[in-house]
Amino acid sequence: MSLQVEKLDKNMAKLTIEVPMDVFDKAVEQAYQKNKNKLSVPGFRKGKVPRKMLEQMYGKALFFEDAANIVIPSEYAKAVDECTEDIVSRPEIDIVQIEPGKPFIFTAEVALKPEVTLGKYKGVEVEKVDVSVTDEDIDEAINRERENNARTISVEDRPVKSGDVTVLDFEGFIDGTAFEGGKGENYPLTIGSGAFIPGFEDQLIGAELNKEVEVNVTFPKDYQAQELAGKPAVFKCTVKEIKEKELPDVDDEFASEVSEFDTLAEYKEDLKKNIAERKEENAKYEKEDKVVDAIIADAKMDIPDAMISTQQRQMVDEFAQRIQMQGISIDQYFQFTGLTKETFMEQMKPQAEKRIQSRLVLEAVAKAENIEASQEEYDEEIKKMAEAYQMEEDKVRDMISDYEMKSLKEDICIRKAIDFVVEQAVEK
Repeated sequence: MSLQVEKLDKNMAKLTIEVPMDVFDKAVEQAYQKNKNKLSVPGFRKGKVPRKMLEQMYGKALFFEDAANIVIPSEYAKAVDECTEDIVSRPEIDIVQIEPGKPFIFTAEVALKPEVTLGKYKGVEVEKVDVSVTDEDIDEAINRERENNARTISVEDRPVKSGDVTVLDFEGFIDGTAFEGGKGENYPLTIGSGAFIPGFEDQLIGAELNKEVEVNVTFPKDYQAQELAGKPAVFKCTVKEIKEKELPDVDDEFASEVSEFDTLAEYKEDLKKNIAERKEENAKYEKEDKVVDAIIADAKMDIPDAMISTQQRQMVDEFAQRIQMQGISIDQYFQFTGLTKETFMEQMKPQAEKRIQSRLVLEAVAKAENIEASQEEYDEEIKKMAEAYQMEEDKVRDMISDYEMKSLKEDICIRKAIDFVVEQAVEK
């Protein structure tokens, strides 16, 4: 494999990767072995047709596409290892040459990590965060606990109001015709939850038990089901159950049921202490954010779009993994919210850009201040990982690649850089 690197505008680069003929031919042979059972020729049993005969019948390029898909990932990985540039995006691949008897050549357009010119990062002024605990804070905490301990009681003598938990049957129609996915039976819906498309729940307020009502809505223009996007629909709904929450009284009995304390006064005092601790913790992170934001605002960097797109995709993947742990697939999430992958990606863009900017300026601070990860700090991270995965430390060390070790040390430096700039900051 040979590599040529061409610098482009806006921190982009084009890698031209040339793969020797013998390497590509081995990939062609792999592609043949993979696909030979799918091809048949009269006079031969399936899977027994010689490769040369297939290429004579269907053309020499018969297995080239599969061979390219075999070669590109491994050869690109080798090119990245050989390249001295810091690549920070997924590659845009383009095949330049794929011909019999010639080397296989492809290009990979990638984003390079931009240079950062730091402005002021020591003595940054930020507004002090108020961490005092008010009576309203305590009341809010108590009301949340009341909500958690509320009973639901069936209601039969009044229509639906906001906050009710309903059970309903519904069926949706567009131009008088029922559409797929628009029907539900015994569906639980809390009025005001925003679980359905805008306007749906509001129109159920005032609905009476077991009486059909029509709900008129228009699907959002960016609704994930394209055949419904932007279209007006009528839902015929029947509320089969109405339940309302009954909140417990705030007294000593309530305090003893929801806490380890016998009196409401003791419970409130404990809440005040916990709220104060939480506010102090939140203030710490808020201060960090403000300091980093100020450093970003005074720094200069030209972030390539491909770097932001890569970060967006990574964040979407992380989100998908988190909700998957709750038993929800990303496709189900899009269905529930009416979002598409494209609109969700676009929503992620500001956060992705901020994450990149934060990382870049903190890396620059670490470099400017010669901040490094000590062996003791690295060992402590390994110890934490071993405890989290319930493994022996030596086994964790053996599993970590050189790249992962480098990333772990970089993360330590980033945290130390945050501590440094926050300690240097001035609250006003």
